[in-house]
Amino acid sequence: MPLSWNEIRNRAIEFSQEYQEVTRENAETQSFYNAFFEIFGIKRSRVASFEAPVKMLGTRRGRIDLFWKGTLLVEHKSSGKDLGVARTQALDYFPNLKEEELPRYILVSDFQHFELVDLEANVEYKFSLAELHQHVELFGFIAGYQKRVFRDQDPVNIEASERMGKLHDMLKDSGYTDHDLEQYLVRLLFCLFADDTNIFEKDSLRFYIEEHTKEDGSDLGSRLSDLFQTLNTPREKRYKTLDESLAQFPYVNGNLFAERLPNPAFNRTMREILLSACFFDWGRISPAIFGSLFQSVMDKERRRGIGAHYTTEKNILKILKPLFLDGLYEEFQSLRYEPRKLQNFHKKLQTLTFLDPACGCGNFLILAYRELRLLEIEVLKALYPTGQQAFDVAELSRINVDAFYGIEIEEFPARIAEVALWLMDHQMNIRLSETFGQYYTRIPLQAAAHIHHANALQLDWETVVPKERLSYILGNPPFVGAMIMNEAQRQDIEHVFKDTIRNAGVLDYVTAWYFKAVKYMGEAHSIRTAFVSTNSITQGEQASILWQQLLNEGVKIHFAHRTFAWSSEARGKAAVHCVIVGFGLEDCTRKIIYDYQDIKADPHAVEVKNINPYLVDAPNVVVVNRTTPLCNVPAMRFGSMPRDGGHLIFTDEEKDAFLALEPEAESWLRPYTGAQEFINGWRRWCLWLTNISPNELRQLPRVMERVMEVRAFRLASKAATTRKFAQTPAVFCQIAQPDSDYLLVPRVSSERRHYIPIGFLPAQVIANDQVLTVEYATHYHFGVMSSEMHMEWTRYVCGRLKSDYRYSKDIVYNNFPWPQNPTPQQMQVIEAKAHAVLDARAQFPKSTLADLYDPLSMPPVLSKAHQALDKAVDVTYRKQPFETERSRVEFLFGLYQQLTDPLITAITKTSRKRKIN
Repeated sequence: MPLSWNEIRNRAIEFSQEYQEVTRENAETQSFYNAFFEIFGIKRSRVASFEAPVKMLGTRRGRIDLFWKGTLLVEHKSSGKDLGVARTQALDYFPNLKEEELPRYILVSDFQHFELVDLEANVEYKFSLAELHQHVELFGFIAGYQKRVFRDQDPVNIEASERMGKLHDMLKDSGYTDHDLEQYLVRLLFCLFADDTNIFEKDSLRFYIEEHTKEDGSDLGSRLSDLFQTLNTPREKRYKTLDESLAQFPYVNGNLFAERLPNPAFNRTMREILLSACFFDWGRISPAIFGSLFQSVMDKERRRGIGAHYTTEKNILKILKPLFLDGLYEEFQSLRYEPRKLQNFHKKLQTLTFLDPACGCGNFLILAYRELRLLEIEVLKALYPTGQQAFDVAELSRINVDAFYGIEIEEFPARIAEVALWLMDHQMNIRLSETFGQYYTRIPLQAAAHIHHANALQLDWETVVPKERLSYILGNPPFVGAMIMNEAQRQDIEHVFKDTIRNAGVLDYVTAWYFKAVKYMGEAHSIRTAFVSTNSITQGEQASILWQQLLNEGVKIHFAHRTFAWSSEARGKAAVHCVIVGFGLEDCTRKIIYDYQDIKADPHAVEVKNINPYLVDAPNVVVVNRTTPLCNVPAMRFGSMPRDGGHLIFTDEEKDAFLALEPEAESWLRPYTGAQEFINGWRRWCLWLTNISPNELRQLPRVMERVMEVRAFRLASKAATTRKFAQTPAVFCQIAQPDSDYLLVPRVSSERRHYIPIGFLPAQVIANDQVLTVEYATHYHFGVMSSEMHMEWTRYVCGRLKSDYRYSKDIVYNNFPWPQNPTPQQMQVIEAKAHAVLDARAQFPKSTLADLYDPLSMPPVLSKAHQALDKAVDVTYRKQPFETERSRVEFLFGLYQQLTDPLITAITKTSRKRKIN
């Protein structure tokens, strides 16, 4: 057990007094450093060697005065000698050391003076022997008090996982597989952490493997089995004849080592890999990524993308801070100087409980536990100022891992979550020890997190933790879209939404956790919940289906992060576009929206009056599917769907080649466009045979070949509806071509564009199903739909394809609140400004709409024309200018509520109006 800092300082003073008159001529260097290590309660012989041999340049050989592999290199000189020369000599050894042996620290001394260099931090310290007691904290790496900084992308994470990945592969190839392999490696990883975080004496595991196993690895499996059995046996129940090399290890408990596993057959290479892993500083790996790191070890594909498979702490804190941390810290600051209230606050922290119902390897729970313990340490520092009173640090901490609950569908991550929480508990105990100068640990393990291996969507959460005992629900449920769910996931959705939502089949998988959480919370109004989700749940049809039900259940949104990139650091890995929604069944007095200037930026917080399902400060309305427009405007329709396997469609080159063979078919070819063609200026053609007579068709053999191929394609389809259309192979499956000129709106457009490019096309151009058409549209309609008002509505209520706008007629167009009762003069102004936009486009006949509406290449004349159009449309809504995006959206939702109330406004339960702080 490490000594307290006070004990270490007292020993340092005694050491300085004993050696104050010592020179190299009257004392032995080895006894000096043996005594030096004893200051910190460590036997030098267990970790470091004297006169360690090392090759030098050429045929020269040298000896390092004292060498602790991977940690410390000491070069000693006689009293009064130049220590700069000693440091140069120490560095000369480095080129001939193995990478894993390179030390972090260099210490040079002449008995009376010390110079310590931290090569990683690039700092050095100089002090005399008499001042040693003032600098003992610099040697925390000996005492077991080394402070660590955890980084998501520390290279040790990748290097260590690669080493363990190699060991995993070799064990698997040897026939050691499945559960045994997984459990065995998690034990090894625990021991590696323990070796560097003072659960074991520093480097005990490495020393045990190096000194007590054969170099060929033949007995390593049995020796590790002896170690695991020792770790699972209380000290008082161990054999009195147990070898000292095993007896030194603590009793761990916690069932981690309880199961007897078969011994794997190691070889020399596998032993060397494990030893090389021992040289890594595993204490630098945060337990928050421990589980995901381990999963990368178990899966070659995951290992290749290390960094993609754990969530950064920065993103997790976006949930934790507004959900509970910010409020707790505010409360702490308000009463930190009132001891009695602070004692009660400390007791309150002890009562908090957390559930992650899709916990994976426990990242969210681990960080929640860490942050709660860090807050507790601040509370304890305020209650027990150092040096003012005597206390036992072991009695101070009241927060333990048994207040944390999780549900995980896969067994192995569930077990990893338990272990990682223990590791975080130990690190927080070390932090507490550092703060108060008393060593504190919870080994052997007594409490454990409650991680349940189960399907959270089929399990009654009450069997995990009764809701009366729960404070917070949080997590990151699976990102699986409605269209790509497997059969088991579809059954989960059906089970959760049974008899509640009829069209739940269009909902993403994550929505089931929202609904399940709300049903679980029931009358336990104090529970607060926050989930990370793909942004699709706040857009388009999903928002109307899910949130209509949740609002009717009484849900109030307390905070929200609008769309941002839930990114990974791995090269080639795309970020997922996510939102965070914090909610409960009680209202709160302070609601915050975290907005992002762009999806990769840092958020800025805006305090608002209300947060609606679209994550804006606006009334709680949901935009439902409508088959006809809310306002008196022309109907919008889908374009025509060919479903032809491409046999009726031609590029310019294909058309020319086809007509060279059958020129009589030219009258049946029509220009053909979809979203990509319209925006990028691509030219395509289609066979439009809606009015062809049978005899005319039969006289065109090349056309007949194409029609036969369409028929074969449709007959081969798995969809019964497509097979039915094989009866009419000459025409598109669904025909919706306008009879007159029409306004075209792409169904998908890049989010980079400030305006979705729309435009008029003649009736002879066939519009496919990737666009929407508005027949009888005027320039007034074009003007309003090209305006900032319509674009803001679209951004908030449309669905998304990745991050691109996915425009829909039933959600976006049919629900858009058009200007109410514009004057004829206002309409004329909008029409004129709309003409100006089209005229500005026409000035660049060689530029495509993609060129014109790219934010980096948009011509100033077109930008100014749109700005003038925006102003003309704005005044038809109100005289007061719209200063911000937020003001536009709030106004539009308010107008939408007026136009739809009381038909489809979400009705919240009147019994749930009690406010909380």
